Amino acid sequence: MTTKKQPPAKRASEEPAGRPDNPFLSTEFFSRMRDYTERDAAFSKEIKAIGDRGAGKLSTDARTAPSLEPLRGVIKKGLPLKDMFDRIVQGVESGLWEPWLTAFGFELRGVSYAKTGARNARLALDISLASKATAVFANAGIPNWRSLVAEDSAQVQIEKPTEKTPAKAYAIFWLDADD
Repeated sequence: MTTKKQPPAKRASEEPAGRPDNPFLSTEFFSRMRDYTERDAAFSKEIKAIGDRGAGKLSTDARTAPSLEPLRGVIKKGLPLKDMFDRIVQGVESGLWEPWLTAFGFELRGVSYAKTGARNARLALDISLASKATAVFANAGIPNWRSLVAEDSAQVQIEKPTEKTPAKAYAIFWLDADD
């Protein structure tokens, strides 16, 4: 038996860890990873990284979020998305809001239909594998769009897959929110 005292065990730093990194924010990393990973596995890895990191809350208003720029210029149902957002904020043509947004992969999860005051709309952009927005971002040359959108969003919601339903993921944005 030795009488020599053991040095105290080194403890991990007590500092908070912060948000984990999302390597998929790098387009170069995403492209390299896609060279050797099939589509479904790549999606699963990216969604896991997004879920671990959470929403970045960098630009939560759908009208100004830089990651949504490719979508805002696309014309569907006779209007670009940015004009649709403006009409929602103005409170005109309220019966058309949901069909307009559905064409782009958005869901209207809550909105104030009052004639005056802030619209306070909560929009959920589908960032799942079969999202309607995938083609727009692919044509714009942005393969890692899900990670970029999640960084701008106010909240990320991920629904786990079941035997009968695939995984679903949504990035939540606000439109004309109360301050």
